[in-house]
Amino acid sequence: MTQSPPSDLRKQDFEALSEFRYQLRSFIRFSENAAHRAGITPQQYLLLLHIKGFPGREWATVGELAERLQSQHHSAVALVSRCEKLKLVKRKPSVHDRRQVEVHLLPRGEQFLSALAALHRAELKTLDGTFRVPRINM
Repeated sequence: MTQSPPSDLRKQDFEALSEFRYQLRSFIRFSENAAHRAGITPQQYLLLLHIKGFPGREWATVGELAERLQSQHHSAVALVSRCEKLKLVKRKPSVHDRRQVEVHLLPRGEQFLSALAALHRAELKTLDGTFRVPRINM
């Protein structure tokens, strides 16, 4: 094991980081369970969310979705294919660049997303005031 540089982090910094990770993981667990109860996977929910939530437009490319999902391009392609089979999304060739494929939500995907996003918003409201990004001694 290599020796790490000395840390000037205090006990309260570790406590803040621990609490943040706990709150973050609790919310992610909530999200995963909500998606499963709705009948889709957590990754499918995230794909729908990132399409609808992409800044400035109602669609995203597979490459953009891979970045948002922090996954490999081929994994995003496979996820889009699975969602397409479930009639949640539709691929369309880009009118601006035929090399790119746009991924659009279908009405069924919109329904899943709307229901799950409402649950997530309600859960976030319950965390309001307790979910904080930690301030670390710099």
